Formats: sequence, C-alpha cells, structure tokens
Amino acid sequence: MTNQPQTPTPIPTDQLRFTMPPQHTSHHDERRYRKERLAAALRLFGRFGYEEGVAGHITVRDPEFTDCYWVNPFGMPFGHITVSDLLLVNQAGQVVEGRAHVNQAAFVVHSSVHQARPDVVAVAHSRSVHGRALAALGEPLEPITQEVCAFFEDHAVYGGTTGVVVDEDEGRAIAAALGGGKALILRNRGLLTVGDSVDAAAWWFITMERAAQVQLTAKASGTPVPIDYADAMRTREQLGNDLVAWINYQPLYLQITRDEPDLLS
Repeated sequence: MTNQPQTPTPIPTDQLRFTMPPQHTSHHDERRYRKERLAAALRLFGRFGYEEGVAGHITVRDPEFTDCYWVNPFGMPFGHITVSDLLLVNQAGQVVEGRAHVNQAAFVVHSSVHQARPDVVAVAHSRSVHGRALAALGEPLEPITQEVCAFFEDHAVYGGTTGVVVDEDEGRAIAAALGGGKALILRNRGLLTVGDSVDAAAWWFITMERAAQVQLTAKASGTPVPIDYADAMRTREQLGNDLVAWINYQPLYLQITRDEPDLLS
C-alpha cells in the first residue's frame, strides 16, 4: 500500500512577516530615517526621469524642529544625492544645516504647503513628462482605472500663475488650492503631492504620474469608460490612504537601496 503524502500544515498568519512603518524612540533616529527615505526617493525620481535642469524638490519635515525641512541641494543631480548631501532649511528658505544653496523659488511652494498643513510630513513636486502634459490641458484625473481612484475627489487643479513662483502670496494660494487633499495639478507646470511620510508623498507622485500617462493614452485612443461614483469612492477608501501608499512604495525603496546603497552615506 502506497503512503499518501501528508498535506503541509499552514503557517499561522501571526507568524508571517509584514512590514509596517517603524516607530522611533528618539528625534535622532527618526531624523536619520526620514533623511534616508528622502535620499532614496530623490534617487528614484532621478531614475524615473522626473528632473529637468535644477527643477524639482522633495521636502520632509524635521521631527524635532517642525518648522524646518530637509531638502535636496540646488543643482545636484537626483541620481548623485546621498543622506549627507541633504540640507535643513527653515520656513524662510534659509539653510540652517549644510553648505549648499536651496532653490528659493521652488521652496516657496513647499514651505507654504508645510505651514498650511501641519499633518503633512513630506511634499513632492518635480518635472515629470506626463504630469506636465496633463497640466498643460488643465484637466483633473478622471476615475478610469482602479489605481487613479486613490485620487478621486482628493486632488485639485490650480490655474493661477504659470511662471516661476517667487512670491509668498502665490505659495499660499497654491497651498489653499491643495486644501486637505493629497495632490494638486499645477496648470502648465506639473504635479504636487503630499503625505504623512516621504514614502507616501513619493508614491502618490509616482502613481499620479502613471495615472496621467494612462489618461492621456486612453483619451488619445478613444473614449474611456469611467468607473461609477460609488465604486470610485469605495476604491478610494481602500487604496487612498497614506498607509497603503507607504506599503505600495516599499518594493521601490528596497530596490533603490539595494541597487545604490551609497545613497545612505
């Protein structure tokens, strides 16, 4: 008589690993963590082609000095940035740690958003191609795919000045247009996203850029079929929070830090 193989015993779910955002016991540890995530996000933006010349920033609020923000140096390629290159800048755009300049025009927008939204830890605004193409049309994202529903009734289009922002009033107007949402399409300029972590803000930017690409491609091919209101809202409830964004971002973080570990130096 042949012995039947025994069915493998399932491993209890409480013994399976699932990565969640870490909890920090000191400002020092959390600061280091946020700077590592910022350097990694900038490297990814460089890899994805989201920079053009000296334009583009990601900022993250310091966990101790909450009116100061870590940011990439002016003129340094995203693909070269390391943790030690990052600058700490106050609300007025003055460098308080580091020895490089910061792009004052771009920082006006970031500082205004950080001041208006104490819940926001990170802000991303850069020069992605499809985001700019959608911004040139002055159109919002439409609920035509599951992923884009994360932005359904949670983003806006700002149609103010289309030039370089150097005025604080303009920065405040952009922050007001963002309101309590996670993203803003700056007409004729591109995309801006926010999150309660660098990971979330970066993921929203990346997935928003892809959503813009899908929308432009679909409309160029025909007439997209929209997801109905109730389903779009339900999907946003499932996919549209910053924890889901953080989780979605982890494969990208692991990939960039494994491929380019020097960014952590």
